[in-house]
Amino acid sequence: MAKKGSLLRELPIIVGSALIVSIIVKTFFLHFFFIPSGSMENTLQIGDRIAVNKFGALFSEIKRGEVVVFADPDNWLGSAPEDSSKGITGQAKNALITLGVVPDPAKQFLIKRVIGVGGDTVICCDSSGKIQVNGKSVNEPYVYENNAPSDSKFNVTVPQGYIWVMGDHRGASADSRFHTDDVNKGMVPLTKVVGRAAFIVWPFNHLDFLDKGVELGKIAVKK
Repeated sequence: MAKKGSLLRELPIIVGSALIVSIIVKTFFLHFFFIPSGSMENTLQIGDRIAVNKFGALFSEIKRGEVVVFADPDNWLGSAPEDSSKGITGQAKNALITLGVVPDPAKQFLIKRVIGVGGDTVICCDSSGKIQVNGKSVNEPYVYENNAPSDSKFNVTVPQGYIWVMGDHRGASADSRFHTDDVNKGMVPLTKVVGRAAFIVWPFNHLDFLDKGVELGKIAVKK
C-alpha cells in the first residue's frame, strides 16, 4: 500500500515535469507543423508533418537553399481563420498543440525556401530561364516538375536582416514575388523566422531530412 500511495503522490510530479520538458523543447528546440497547402511540392506534400529546428536558427545564419517556417510577415495570408474546434475538444486540441504533442496547423505561418539573404541581388531570369543570385545562375532541382523557376520577372536586392523566399511549387506559391508592393517589398524579416524545417516526421513513407545542401546555398555573396 505504501508503494501505491507513493506512486500516486509522485505521479503529478512526473506528469508536470514531462509537460515542462515538452514546453521547453517546443519553445527553444523543436516545433512541429502540419503542411496545409501544396506550395512546397514535391519537397513537402499536403498533410506532411515536419519538425522545425528553432535552436539552430537562434545561433547560426539562415542560408540560401534552406527551407524555413516564418510568421506571416505582412498579411500575406489575410485575416486568421476562426478555429472551428470549440468547447472542451477545442481546448484539448490547443493544449496538445501548445505542448508540441499535436502538430501546429500553421494557420498564420508559412513555409518557403530561402533564395536570397541580406546583401544578395536576386534576378529572374537569365537567358536560359534560371534564377540568378549575385550574377550567378543557379540550379534548382527541387522546383516542381514542369514549373519554370518563375513566371514573373523581378530584380531585387535583399536588405540586411531580411530574406527573399519562394515556394518549390512555383506555379502554386504566393511567395515574395507576389508581395513586392507590400511594406517589406516581399522580404521576410529574420525576426519573423521560427526556424529551419529539419525533417519530415509523418507519414512514415515520407520520412526525410530537408537539409540537402543544395547548390543555391553555396553561392558567395557579392561584395
